[in-house]
Amino acid sequence: KNISDFSLNVTDCTQVVVPEEVFFTVAAAGILENLLVLIAVVRNKNLHLPMYFFICSLAISDMLGSLYKTLENIFIILCKMGYLTRRGDFEKKLDDAMDSMFILSLLGSIFSLLAIAADRYITIFYALRYHNIMTLRRAVAILAIVWTFCAGSSIAIALFSYEAATVIPFTILFPLMMFFILCLYIHMFLLARSHAKKIASLPTSTAHQRTNMKGAITLTIFLGVFLCCWAPFVLHILLARFCPHNPYCACYMSIFHVNGTLIMCNAIIDPMIFAFRSPELRSTFKKMFCCGR
Repeated sequence: KNISDFSLNVTDCTQVVVPEEVFFTVAAAGILENLLVLIAVVRNKNLHLPMYFFICSLAISDMLGSLYKTLENIFIILCKMGYLTRRGDFEKKLDDAMDSMFILSLLGSIFSLLAIAADRYITIFYALRYHNIMTLRRAVAILAIVWTFCAGSSIAIALFSYEAATVIPFTILFPLMMFFILCLYIHMFLLARSHAKKIASLPTSTAHQRTNMKGAITLTIFLGVFLCCWAPFVLHILLARFCPHNPYCACYMSIFHVNGTLIMCNAIIDPMIFAFRSPELRSTFKKMFCCGR
């Protein structure tokens, strides 16, 4: 809030405000869509696979992101109406809790995408041993470790967010994880063609390779959407921390509400990708809405 007020004094850029109706509509749509994905995976036993468990993890992260922005907007409205103060003890604890939820959503999304990328990598290059390597029990264990780490990290970062030693690793983590996933992609696609030639003699190799590459393309879409929706907000955090008094930085920070809305748009787009790319999910959604056999 202080940074936003200061930015108006050092730049001529007008503060861009997203209407509250649009804000809450986008947030509600994101929460409902991802909730439908979770219900579909729970109801359909054919979807009880490691890949869909990782997709559910990403859906939970998206829901947390939309929920965080919704609660933050409600908090701001209550402050403007005078029901809450900005510097009270209760408000500070509430603000720390919401910051922790935001960081949990960000870290959960990053590690969920990393888990999906690793799963696709094993599927493509170790197709014959996939079910021995990535069992359902191992997938659950991986998710338990990931969410335990993310929860602990989010609480620590939220409580010590004003310490430089905590802020710097957090700001480095986002580009570092994205760089690691991109390297994994490059390696995956460079070897995919040569790997396809090695297994071309197998009877079902063509169908499996087509399915595996479709999964890799789906993951590429996920990563592209994630970067487009989250990178502007992370850049806002970096600018607010390291150059809040620069007029150019302040001008960029004037679109804070737009960057926050992009995070919620990510929660809307991801379930659409799930439904569009997965015939099994589309079939489950049809049964849920049409009550068909």
